[in-house]
Formats: sequence, C-alpha cells, structure tokens
Amino acid sequence: MCDRCGHRWPFRRLPLFALTGPSGAGKSTVGPALAERLGGRAVVLEQDVLWTAGLRDDVDGHPAFRATWLRMAAMIGQNGRPVVLCGTVVPPEFEPLPERALFSEIHYLALVADPEVLASRLRSRPAWREWDEARIAETLEFNDWLRKHAADLEPAVALFDTTHATVPEAVHHTLSWFERYSSESTR
Repeated sequence: MCDRCGHRWPFRRLPLFALTGPSGAGKSTVGPALAERLGGRAVVLEQDVLWTAGLRDDVDGHPAFRATWLRMAAMIGQNGRPVVLCGTVVPPEFEPLPERALFSEIHYLALVADPEVLASRLRSRPAWREWDEARIAETLEFNDWLRKHAADLEPAVALFDTTHATVPEAVHHTLSWFERYSSESTR
C-alpha cells in the first residue's frame, strides 16, 4: 500500500530458487538446460551477469549485489513466474537482507563435487578466466564448507554431487527439486 495516497496493488510473493555451489560444480551448465526444460514456468538467470564494478562492494557477503538480485527477481516474479537464480550464494547472504521479505520462501540447491574432480575442472578452464591455484584452493574450501554445513544452514541447503553425474542427470535432479518446491508453494 502506498503510504502517501493509500492505493493498494497486488504484490506476488513467489518463492525464489537458488541454484548454488562452487565454481566448476555445474551451475552454468545446468542453468541453460534447465531454462529449456522449464519453458515458460520459470525464469532462469545467471547471477554473474550483474557482477559489475558498481556492485562489487567490499563488504562480506556482497549485500549490495545480493540485494540487487533479490529486487530484480521479485520484480520478474510480478509476471507470475518464479526465478531460478544460478550463482554462488548461501542463506546467510540472502536471508538477513530486507529484500528477503519480497519472497514467500527461498529454496537452495547446491551442486558440489569431489575436490579432485572440481580442481581438475577449474584447471581445464581457459587462461583468460584466471583460475590460479590460490583461487582454486578458495573454491575447494567453499565446496568443503558447503558439504559440511548445508544441512545446518537456515534454511537448509540441499546438495547434489555432480562428481559422476551426467549433465542430463544433474538437470533432471534440479528440475525435480524445482517441481517439488514449486508445487508445494501452490498448495
């Protein structure tokens, strides 16, 4: 409701779906295939598209960047379709933000992999992506942290291990996760 004139308008508080995990686990591979499979039922977005200088705040968790994504996803949701946001995020980075109130709930699914496989995937990336050993070690640390703490986060983060999974298997699992929670939110 407008504080100034009292006008009311409907605001859809849809769920947000966060497909997360460390770099190299498969988010950027699963995302486009998921978009194709979901058709018009959801909007699948790649988080890194907004990782611009103006949003690279030095504060832990990058709250300006996270808040911008939450606002954008909520506005897209006003069209009646939820957003699947593909990017590295965990509940402590979204849940405390004021923009969190724009969603009925946020569901998290993290793609993870065995450290050796993840490191190999990152080392095979082109040089222009700048994956040096220090950055790989940081990513492996995050992968390990997710594996250890996902169930303890609030809300809990579901995990899917892509170490031996094919792309179709990872897409199928992610689609099933989306369908389970999107059907729950319409009850």
